[in-house]
Amino acid sequence: MRTLVLASQSPARLGLLRQAGLAPEVIVSGVDEDALHAPTPGALAQVLAEAKAVAVAGRPEVAGAVVVGCDSVLDLDGRALGKPADAEEAVARWKAMRGRTGVLRTGHCVIDTVNGRRAAATAHTTVRFGEPTDAEVAAYVASGEPLHVAGAFTLDGRSAPFIDGIDGDPGNVIGLSLPLLRRLLRDGLGIAITDLWA
Repeated sequence: MRTLVLASQSPARLGLLRQAGLAPEVIVSGVDEDALHAPTPGALAQVLAEAKAVAVAGRPEVAGAVVVGCDSVLDLDGRALGKPADAEEAVARWKAMRGRTGVLRTGHCVIDTVNGRRAAATAHTTVRFGEPTDAEVAAYVASGEPLHVAGAFTLDGRSAPFIDGIDGDPGNVIGLSLPLLRRLLRDGLGIAITDLWA
């Protein structure tokens, strides 16, 4: 059985993979995300995902494994919003998002370390934000959760009541699109996702 390696420290991504019957090892890439740039939010998500996957795939301890790298950004008015720098930025972000729509873009990259084959694509999900009160925003930011996630929100955490709905793959908003991962593995690497089940 092939080893699957997740090049991300995201507990949400790890949880999604485990729920889908996979048992990835986690190796954090160490990529300096602030040093990478791209012309659009979608391109940035893809550049980051590929950088993480490549960094981990090059390590000797993952020889023979399949490496998955992902990164998410919120596209709001064409601006790429990752993790907020601090609580003040998280509050400002939520006040800007209230009652609006954004697009969560997650870059995906899979690499087969046996033959070097690589496949990559970006998934997009539209997010309709509700209108939490200033007190609700303050309480959410005080929880610390928005400081650790792209866009300063989660679909599966404390901010879920402040999301009115989504159009697209919910897993993508959480951090990884399982349908896209399946297609990248199958079409790009010739690997069935069922062959990676634990």
